[in-house]
Amino acid sequence: MAEWRRRRAGRAGGAVVVAGVLTGVCFGTAGCSGSGAAADGDGRGGDPVEILYRAADTLVDARSSKARTSMQMATGGTRVTIRGEGVYDYRRQVGRLKVMLPQDPAGSSEHRPITELLAPGALFMKNRGAGVPADKWVRVDTATLTDGNLVTGGATDPFAAAEVLRGTRTATYVGRTEVAGAAVRHYRGTADLGRAARDASAGNRGPLAAAAKGFATARVPFDVYLDDEGRIRKVRHRFSFVNGQQEGAVAVASTTLLYDFGVPADVRLPAAGDIYAGRIAEE
Repeated sequence: MAEWRRRRAGRAGGAVVVAGVLTGVCFGTAGCSGSGAAADGDGRGGDPVEILYRAADTLVDARSSKARTSMQMATGGTRVTIRGEGVYDYRRQVGRLKVMLPQDPAGSSEHRPITELLAPGALFMKNRGAGVPADKWVRVDTATLTDGNLVTGGATDPFAAAEVLRGTRTATYVGRTEVAGAAVRHYRGTADLGRAARDASAGNRGPLAAAAKGFATARVPFDVYLDDEGRIRKVRHRFSFVNGQQEGAVAVASTTLLYDFGVPADVRLPAAGDIYAGRIAEE
């Protein structure tokens, strides 16, 4: 599948497409450093590193949620944004997202939404294009992707986003704020993907280990917002990967918003006969 994992979208200044999905992010604030315990304004104290390490487990306790995702990337003077929306079951570690691609650089054509199914070690995509029949799914082994599917699908798997925090090396408590009407505590820090992979669940261990080796750096700055039950309401990661078509690294920011915890999340993975086994055309 190497022939379709990365291509140019547009000519001069076009955005990179990874695994057939444009990738990019809302660049967040940098300077994520510091460590140690911090007590916030409502009397909740504790070591931020330990609090963030447990964030993924808290999502499992919450069972499920709705999710909105956003990725932006600026390259060659062009900024693209990919948005997704769907549901996720944290106990089964499966999710369904509808991913909206941006227009072509000239703004002359629209793309059909790509339906993505997220599962431990796998990404399934429908409406992939590139010669794939409309009723077929494309399956990608995420442990074989150099970014572990943190960027490839145009949306970061919500549970993988949480498990990145298991690799938190430094973190500071920023203060109280609100996200989508919910009172939250804001933390800022830096995670190490190699450390996250070692402590991740079985389904994310391989992909995160691949990302630790494949990204330009295994250090991931982040901002995360937890509600008073310790659930992630919003997390923004800033990844850095090497673009083979340009010199240097490309900065990508991935934002995940979680809400409506406990909502039904009936996610069914494709049957073997519904998965496309042919060659993916190069675009």
